[in-house]
Amino acid sequence: MPAETGTGVVLRAIDITKRYGATQALKGVNFEVRRGKVTVLFGENGAGKSTLMKVLAGVEGPTTGHLELDGERIELRSPNEAVDHGISIIHQELNLCPNLSVRDNIFIGREKRRSFGSIDYASERDVVRKLMARLEEDIDPDTPVSDLRLGQQQIVEIARALAMDARILIMDEPTSALSAAEVEVLFKVIMDLTDNGVAIVYISHHLEEAIEISDHAVVFRDGELVATADAADIDLSWVVGKMVGRAADYDFRGEEREYGEVVLSVENLKVVDPAGAGRLAVDDVSLTVKQGEIVCLYGLMGAGRTELVEALAGRLPIAGGTVRLDGDDLAGTSIAQRIGRGIGLVPEDRQRDGLVQSLSVGKNLSLASLFATTKNFFLSRGPETRRITDEISDVRVKTSGPGAAITSLSGGNQQKVVIGKMLLTDPKVLLLDEPTRGIDVGAKGEIFSLLYREARRGLAVLYVTSEIGEAITASHRVVVMAKGRVVREFDPYTTTREEIMTASGESEAGQHPIGALE
Repeated sequence: MPAETGTGVVLRAIDITKRYGATQALKGVNFEVRRGKVTVLFGENGAGKSTLMKVLAGVEGPTTGHLELDGERIELRSPNEAVDHGISIIHQELNLCPNLSVRDNIFIGREKRRSFGSIDYASERDVVRKLMARLEEDIDPDTPVSDLRLGQQQIVEIARALAMDARILIMDEPTSALSAAEVEVLFKVIMDLTDNGVAIVYISHHLEEAIEISDHAVVFRDGELVATADAADIDLSWVVGKMVGRAADYDFRGEEREYGEVVLSVENLKVVDPAGAGRLAVDDVSLTVKQGEIVCLYGLMGAGRTELVEALAGRLPIAGGTVRLDGDDLAGTSIAQRIGRGIGLVPEDRQRDGLVQSLSVGKNLSLASLFATTKNFFLSRGPETRRITDEISDVRVKTSGPGAAITSLSGGNQQKVVIGKMLLTDPKVLLLDEPTRGIDVGAKGEIFSLLYREARRGLAVLYVTSEIGEAITASHRVVVMAKGRVVREFDPYTTTREEIMTASGESEAGQHPIGALE
């Protein structure tokens, strides 16, 4: 193998351009990856980061330009060729087969075989157990991926990349569904990899965590590499300013104000853990949300936040307690009935649960509110089209039109469609589970600005986040959950990040183990 260059550069992208029809996604990009270092790519959705990573990983070829590995020109015609050169990628969107086991997903196409050709299942299971131990996860190798929560599926994606023993590992949004504790474990793994000479290319919309792990920062905007710097010389303001071309304003709350009457009231709620027989994911939770108030549910993965909002929306059964909307008990009501009464949910996984991939932007928007334009069992196309067009403008979806494929939109614009779909149902309470997962800082700002506009109009908002910055700067009140219970409430105007993070793992929750059903 040829020797590295004196600067430690193992991979270079030289004058890379990439066109999709009339759209130029990359414009003459020159990019370097160094041995044993973490190079972090910053940029809004559509800036060109993921496109460049696809070129580096052999998923797509450049329109012009070329790659050099260890100083020699290479051409990658497929991901398998990239793997053969020691380049592996963790994709932004999970690329798993849900009907296969964890073991099958990790070794698919690269099965371990005995000398006479049969698959060595025992050896594969042993490797998977070691990978899970390294990632500090208790996941059985034979568990079907469809049985795992989204964060666990992301762990499997990471484990598969680690199993390839790559020299260059590209991580595209590897932490978007991970808890704070899981992110910490992943960072330990990254440090171990770089200590052993592995080059890491890291993309994340969690800006502060990306700054923390980086050795070198690269910023993309509109398909161009616009800035580079050593990590020691940057901060959050520098990153955001280079990304969007202006200074960042993260605080959406405005001044403290009075809120209306209680709209949503939850008392002593219990919800069975769908992944564990007889266990409670939500145990004796009580909370309220007032008209015009935005309440954040913060906590670690497994705290019960997702199960709570899904139970409030009718997606999970309630094992005990009451849920009241405007004082009316919602016991026995279906999902559709709760939507009709004024509870809307923006789910955690927008691709699987929030959108119909085969439908257009417009059809996705109107899907939950067809009743509004239906008369005598017939859909009135004119009123439906007007409602769709107005909503596209209202939530600022960037699209060529209502007939555009939903898959043609960026992640941030897809999320606006999911939110717009629920706003068209005229909700009194909007529940959102990780509403900014995997979207860029600009789209995050637009989504929270939208929520605050609706709150000023009287909407009650309850949202889940794993980002401590969002908990403090994008809510009127922070409710912290741990092990299925509410452990603390905070005023974000007066609290600190450290207080909230400490509460999310504090021993108070541990003193009351999540109970079994009686």
